[in-house]
Amino acid sequence: MKSRFLIIRCIVGIALAALIIRTGYLQIFRGSRYLAISNKRVANSVVVKAPRGEIYDRNGKPMVSNRIGYALQFLKTDKTNDEIYEMLLKCLDILAESGYIYQDSFPVDIASWDYRFGDDNGSGSAEDERTSWFKERKNGDKKLIDLNDNMSARELFDFYKRYYKISDDYSEYDVRRIIGLRYDAELAGGFSTKTPFTIASDVDINVVTKIKERGNEFDGISVVNEYVRNYNMGTLAAHVLGRMGKISPDEYERLKDKGYGYNEYVGKQGVEGIAEEYLHGTDGSTSSEQNINGNNVKLIQDVEPIPGNFVVLTIDSDLQSVAEESLSRNIETISRNGKNQEKKGGDANAGAVVVIDIKNGDLLTMASYPTYDPSTFNRDYAELNEDKDKPMFNRALGGTYTPGSTFKPLSAIAAIESGNVGINEIIECKGIYAFYKSYQPRCWIWTEQHRTHGKLNVSGAIENSCNYFFYEAGRRMGIETLDEYAKKFGLGELTGLEFGEEVRGNVASPALKEKIGQTKEDKTWYGGDTIQAAIGQSDSTFTPIQLANYIATIANGGTRYKTNIIKSVRSSVDGSTVMNREPQVAERINMSAETVEAVKNGMRKVVEEGSASQIFENYPLSIGGKTGTAQVGTKVSNNALFVAFAPFENPEIAVCVVIEHGVRGANAANVARDIFDEYFNINHVNVEDNYTIGTVLQ
Repeated sequence: MKSRFLIIRCIVGIALAALIIRTGYLQIFRGSRYLAISNKRVANSVVVKAPRGEIYDRNGKPMVSNRIGYALQFLKTDKTNDEIYEMLLKCLDILAESGYIYQDSFPVDIASWDYRFGDDNGSGSAEDERTSWFKERKNGDKKLIDLNDNMSARELFDFYKRYYKISDDYSEYDVRRIIGLRYDAELAGGFSTKTPFTIASDVDINVVTKIKERGNEFDGISVVNEYVRNYNMGTLAAHVLGRMGKISPDEYERLKDKGYGYNEYVGKQGVEGIAEEYLHGTDGSTSSEQNINGNNVKLIQDVEPIPGNFVVLTIDSDLQSVAEESLSRNIETISRNGKNQEKKGGDANAGAVVVIDIKNGDLLTMASYPTYDPSTFNRDYAELNEDKDKPMFNRALGGTYTPGSTFKPLSAIAAIESGNVGINEIIECKGIYAFYKSYQPRCWIWTEQHRTHGKLNVSGAIENSCNYFFYEAGRRMGIETLDEYAKKFGLGELTGLEFGEEVRGNVASPALKEKIGQTKEDKTWYGGDTIQAAIGQSDSTFTPIQLANYIATIANGGTRYKTNIIKSVRSSVDGSTVMNREPQVAERINMSAETVEAVKNGMRKVVEEGSASQIFENYPLSIGGKTGTAQVGTKVSNNALFVAFAPFENPEIAVCVVIEHGVRGANAANVARDIFDEYFNINHVNVEDNYTIGTVLQ
């Protein structure tokens, strides 16, 4: 027994001796080496976000700048899925309490059990987007190989519920929210312990306070500072400035080599979108080495971020403000005055204004009503998306309108320059145009007052907006000549503006009628179609920016410029010029000076003696203009249009105003008058807006 204890003691003694010897060896002979290992520095790199470039108007007034805000980021921990999901749902609840509604990209709406494919700008059909979505998902993850584009929305919901291992204990509403978060996190680079996912940006202080006060419930969710876009002028020029949004997978693939990360916010629309390459700065970094205790022991790298460049717009913010206020006020007044009266303007609800510099194509103003607040776009998205008046829709670029009588100056130029109407020729208005046996339209004055305009030359026809004169002019020249000149003046063509949301509109033609058809039975082009096109009816639909640029082209004698909204780009580092936009000519139209003078004189008489004279009575500035009243249905009020240029003798700006269901063109002229007042610094005493609710098509 004693011998066994002796053996054990010897073994223990030997082991202790070996341990002491080894420890001594390591400390004495190898100590310096292992001290270095124990102090081994682990590199820790932190990205320092660069401020986004600021946006200024043409006069140097800041329209968009930056401020410091708060964002919520989630970094996956070792918690179970259910623990993570509970935490994320609590976070979404806190956000909802402050009015911040999380908008995810998962394409299933559980309220209707339908897909959310398709968008407002017509970039692709919902069916095409659906097919593309399923294809991208299956190609991106082998675990999703069982996805089938024949799945119903409910089946896709159930598939992702299983895929993300979401318990049956959650309500459908909460399951949908969890799927949305997980889905967006994966699009942003993964739901991992290394890649933080930004749940919400620009959250208010109440959210921050609640998250921090209940920190033990939100392990993995951190509050970080971020640069947030500050729209200095509130809702002003919202459709011009555009908006920001989370980078999409496609955008990330396109931009990742330029330093973009998974959680970036990029410009989606407007100037924010088209100037992304200039506005996006270069991120910096702070890298340090830490010892095993987590203490920073050495700063090994400090790269300063480079802010994005300054973008200077052609927009005059003061003029923009006047245009937006006047447009809103006039629409509301027309609606109020016409309330409870059929087709008298009670349905007026929207409109647009465009002002162009005649000498270079610069866009001075682009207003669309109703509008929205870009600073709260993400919070307001659901409400904005459901608004029947479509406040997110930029009517100045995307709205297409029958031009009505604003098209008549174009018809006059085409008829004279093609030799079909003499510049001094007199055509007698007989009230009823009886050239065709089967179709005999009437001039508006015959319909309204059962009389005629009598004998008119082209200037008088424009002044009086005589349909009879332009029926005859249209018949003589034919639709091919009319379409040729419409194209020359940029109608039915893109104006060259940098925005991708601009649409072409349509010029009435046999080909267009064949394509869209007036009825399923009859797509034949008749002479009656031509004469209707000549007075701005038929199938022609143009955007406000096209109409403004067409008038600018008449006013300057035939030079059509590409429209432009970015004036220059300046370096945020030293103020040097990065880009300076020069005027670009899209078309030079050969017109005789006599033709231009005759048409412009007719437009001046519209303002001085014709349909807009009441609006500009005793006005101290000479203006050329044309009202337009366009029928858009049998049960709704007509659209009101007004186009103009000023000063008459040496034109500087061209204006187009469109008011949907504004009853008649003269009502739109009130907005133009306010614009001229601001631009030319004209002061009035006790001038009130004039409203008419007649049905005259002028």
